Amino acid sequence: MKPLDALASWLHPVGQVSRREVGILVSRPLYLFCMVIAPLFCCVFFTSLMDSGLPQDLPAGVVDLDDTSMSRNVARNLDAFALTGVMQRYASVSEAREAVQRGEIYGFYLLPRDFSADAQAQRQPKVSFYCNYSYLIAGSLLFRDMKTMSELSSGAAARSMLYARGAAEEQIMPALQPIAIDAHPLGNPWLNYSVYLSNTLLPGVMGLLIMMITVCSIAIEIKHNTAKDWLRMGRGSIVRALMGKLLPQTLVWLVVGLFMSVYLYRFLGFPCHSGIGPMILAMAAFALASQGLGVLMAGIFPTLRLGLSLASLWGVLSLSISGFSFPVMAMPGAVQSLSVLFPLRHYFLIYVNQALNGYSLHHAGLHYLALAAFVLAPLLILPRLKHALLHNTYTP
Repeated sequence: MKPLDALASWLHPVGQVSRREVGILVSRPLYLFCMVIAPLFCCVFFTSLMDSGLPQDLPAGVVDLDDTSMSRNVARNLDAFALTGVMQRYASVSEAREAVQRGEIYGFYLLPRDFSADAQAQRQPKVSFYCNYSYLIAGSLLFRDMKTMSELSSGAAARSMLYARGAAEEQIMPALQPIAIDAHPLGNPWLNYSVYLSNTLLPGVMGLLIMMITVCSIAIEIKHNTAKDWLRMGRGSIVRALMGKLLPQTLVWLVVGLFMSVYLYRFLGFPCHSGIGPMILAMAAFALASQGLGVLMAGIFPTLRLGLSLASLWGVLSLSISGFSFPVMAMPGAVQSLSVLFPLRHYFLIYVNQALNGYSLHHAGLHYLALAAFVLAPLLILPRLKHALLHNTYTP
C-alpha cells in the first residue's frame, strides 16, 4: 500500500468521527452558545464596558469647613479632574462618612477650618481625604486625584507667598519643583483599563470555555452510553477517536480566536508592536493548549460532574494566577511555581513580549514550548481514558 493510501485509510475514521461530532454540535444549542455566542458577547460586553479607557466622574464629596473663596476654588478644581465628580458638599464629616457607607460616594475631601488663613500664613493646614478601598479601582483613582489636588494647592499657596515677597517666576518654580518628572508609561501610555484588562481577560474566558466544552464533550459520551460507539467508529483507536471529536471544535475555536485578535488589535487598535500575526499564532496555540488540558482533565476525572468542576476551577484560577491582575513575582514561591501549569500564564507572557514590547518571536519560544507541552499532555492518560470509555458507567 502506498504511503498516501495508508494515510488516507488511517484518517478515514477520523473524518467519520468528525462528521458525527458536527451533528452533535449542531443538534445541541448549548454548544453553539458556549462556543460562539458567549465568547463574542464577552468581547463586545467587556470592551464596551471600558470603552472610555478609565472610569469617568467617580462620585465623591467635599466637606468644606472653611467656606472661603480659596477652599471653594480647591473644591471646584477637584471636580475639574476627569476621574472625579464632586456630587455633593457635606456640612460635617459624619454626613460624608454615612454617604460613603450607603454607597452614594466613593470618598470625600476634607478642608479644615481656617484653611485659607493658615495657608496664607504658612502654618501648614492639613487637608484630609477618605477613600473607600472596598472598591479598589475607584478608591485608588480617587486617592490619586485627591492627593494631586493637595499637592497643587500646596504649590499654589507657596507660589502666592513667594510672589508677595517679590520673587520672580524663574526663582519660584525651581523652589516649588526642584526635580521635574517626565513620565512615559510603557506599553499602555493612555493608561487605558480596557487595554490592561481585555487582552488577557477575554482569552481567559475563552480558555475556560474551551476546557469545559472539551471535558463535557468527552464525559457526555459516558453519560449517554455512546462511548463504545464513538470508539468503534474510530476503529478502536483512542487517538483517532479524539482527533475526530476535537477537530470540529478546534476549527470553531480557531475562528473565534481569530475574530478576537482582529477585533482587539485591528478594530479597537490596541497596542500590537509585533504585528497581528504573532498574536493570532499565540491565540491558536493557547486554544490548542486549553483543549489538551481539557482532555487531560477528562482522563483524570472521566465523569461529567468532577471533570467540569476541575475545568471550571482551573479556568477561574488562571485569571488570578496569570499575572495580569497581580504580579506573579510578588506571590508566594509555591504559587509562583504552580503558575506554569496554567496556559493563560504563558499566553500572557507571549502577549507582553510580542504585543507590548515588540520583541522577536524567539524571545517567546519557551512559552510556546510550554503550550506545546499542554497539547501533548493527554498522551499520559490515553490508556486510562480509553479504559474509562469502555468500562465506566455514568453515576449522577
